[in-house]
Parts: sequence; C-alpha cells; structure tokens
Amino acid sequence: MSGRSTTSQRYWQALSLFLVSGLGWDFSAASAAAQEEPPQATVKTRSLSQSSSPVTEDQSENSKSSAQNDASPKTNKERNGAFVVAPLPISSPALGSGIVPVLAYIFPLTASDKTSPASILGAAGLATDNGSRALVLGAQLCFRENTYRTTTVFVRGNLNYNLYGLGAGTSQPRLPLNQTGQAFFGEFLRSIKWKFFLGPRFLWGSSLIKPRPTNTETGPLPPDLGLRTTLTSLGLHLNRDTRPNRFYPTAGTLFDFTSDFFSQSLGSKYSFQSYKITFNKYWSLGEKQVLAYNVSACITGGQPPFYGNCIYGTQNELRGYVAGRYLDRYMAVTQLEYRLTLPKRFGIVGFGGLGGVVPGGNQPFRTKNFLPGGGGGVRFELNKKYHVNLRVDFAQGKDTHTWSIGVGEAF
Repeated sequence: MSGRSTTSQRYWQALSLFLVSGLGWDFSAASAAAQEEPPQATVKTRSLSQSSSPVTEDQSENSKSSAQNDASPKTNKERNGAFVVAPLPISSPALGSGIVPVLAYIFPLTASDKTSPASILGAAGLATDNGSRALVLGAQLCFRENTYRTTTVFVRGNLNYNLYGLGAGTSQPRLPLNQTGQAFFGEFLRSIKWKFFLGPRFLWGSSLIKPRPTNTETGPLPPDLGLRTTLTSLGLHLNRDTRPNRFYPTAGTLFDFTSDFFSQSLGSKYSFQSYKITFNKYWSLGEKQVLAYNVSACITGGQPPFYGNCIYGTQNELRGYVAGRYLDRYMAVTQLEYRLTLPKRFGIVGFGGLGGVVPGGNQPFRTKNFLPGGGGGVRFELNKKYHVNLRVDFAQGKDTHTWSIGVGEAF
C-alpha cells in the first residue's frame, strides 16, 4: 500500500529500508491514513401508510423479517473487509531475482465507526537467488472516530547487498555485504487541530554485518564490521492527510514529518538524529486521470552508522536508482507522476523527477551532482473496494535502471 507512508513511512536503515523498498509495502507510510469510507448499504422499504391493501400483524412481522433477511447480507458485506493477495516477482540489482509474497487485510475496525479510515493487517516475505530472505509483519489501526492511529511493524531478515560508500557511488568500488537482524517499530498518534495527528514513535533494531567473499575490487570496510550492533530511538511524528483515498489518491494533500533520536542512553550503539519531511499534492484531471506531485527531504545529524544516513532510491524516492549506491547526510527529491485508469482494471503511469545527496557543510547541492530519473509503468487493480493497485514500473536513472513491483502507488 502506500501508503505513505509512512509508516510510513520508515526506515530501520539498511535492513528495514532495503526490505520495505524491496517488498513494495510501506507500513510506516500507511500510518498517514486518509479519510476514505467504504460505501454504505441502503435498504429500501415501503411504509404501511403507502400500502394499497390492509396489512395484518402477522404480515407486518413477516415483512419485517423479510426486510431484515434482505438487509443482512449487505450489512455483513459492508462490515467485512477486503483481502489483497499478491505473489510478486522481484528482479532487483540490489537483492537479486525472486519472489515477494504479499498478504493484506483492509477492514473497518468497528462497524459503527463511520469516520475512521480503514485499518490494515499485513505480511510480506522475500526470497531471492542471491540468498536474501526476509519477513515483515505489520498492523495499522484507526479508531475512536478517527481520533487515534497506531502502527506496529516487525522485520526479520538476512540480506545480501552492495555498499558503495558515502556520496556518489559511481566512482567507488562496491563492497558486497551480508546483514542479518531484526527490528521493531511502533507509534501512537492522536488527532489535534486542523486535521493534524501528532504522537511518539519508538524504533529498536539489532543487526550483524559481514563482508561477502568476492574476487573483485572492494571498497573500504565500514566500522563495526562483524560486530552485532543495536540501535534504539525515540521520536515524534506529525501528519496531516486530506486525501479521500490513501490507496489511490485523486485529490488532497499529504504532509508528513518524522524525527528520530538515537541515543546511547537508550541502549543504542550510535547517537545520531534523523529527520524526514514529505509533501504530496494530487489533482484530478478528469474521471480517469490524476496528476501526483511529491517533494521530500532527509537530514541526518550526529555520528550515524553508514546505514543511518539518507539512502537514495529507497521508498521510490527516486525510481531508477539501486538502493545503497548513493547515500549521505542530506538528501532532497522531487517528482511528478501522471496516472491514467484504463478499462478492464488496468492503468498506466508516466513519471520523472530530480534529486541528490550531499554531505552538507560547505558542499551544497550542485547541478553536476543532480540525480535525475524517469520512466513509466503499468497498473492492475487488485481490489475494487479500496482501489488497491499492483504496480510495475521501469525507470532510468543517471547511471542505472530499475524494475520495481509493488502494491499501492509509489507515493
């Protein structure tokens, strides 16, 4: 889903970032829930005063019973949620080729609550030919007339990927790494004024990083290689979402700001700070056309591990780049996407964008370091009730290209 995000939105660094971007389902982004409501059932009845013939008490009871029986299937149907099942193939330069099975259940938490967005329970796996294996379990619940939202995610995996060092990865040799670990993320948001939601978030992760055998030239080894590292953070999440449907937005805006503070006093190996801000805007160009705009920025302070930096190419920001090739302290991305719905549950999109990563200080964003990207894709509607799409995108970056498959829109 998309959700934006975002739960996102969104990042236990190398493990959760590679997992979430690879699996295509962003539970953190899903915490930025919209105000969609399932269609309500209606039952047409005829009053006794409109009857052209007398109605006895028995007939009246029979009529009521018949009406209740007719209404029951509709009421039960509306109370039920919708399953999304997608065994997705994956072909990633970062993780290899394989399969990503996705299972999600979208449902109203309580039938009497007509205001809260739909809640989500989901699971996703990963198995590729380079030996990567992973499991993601997540839940996002909305309740009390859209007053509270909670998000929890558990990630466990064994990933094989390449590290190119900080900055522009094209000039640096790749370092094949293996990272095993697990992570837990949770947050609790409460509605405040002007449709804003605010609340605390918690992130804990533990991983072990080792170099993989290689016959080619490799880059410099990162610190703590071969040591088990624990990261723990507390943070805040501010969100405002006016989209009528978070799974396929046709109007409205999304504003999302997260801050995470990793500290040794919390048991974290490293002390650093991570900030991310996202703004999305959607325009309806007709019944079947949508224009979507996204701009986001990431800032990292303190002394993070290499996977604690802003990583370009994750969470579809920006498509066309392999996750791990470009990473640094600062990142900025902007992109535009045109979406067209076709008959037979199909759709197509075209997109393009620009971004970059820099270490900050006296090295600001420069034109020569910009990282453009663009491409197109196909959509297939997996679920009509909530308009959840399967997406397949091809994108070309400055020096690489990517195929990506996922559930929900890119942003």
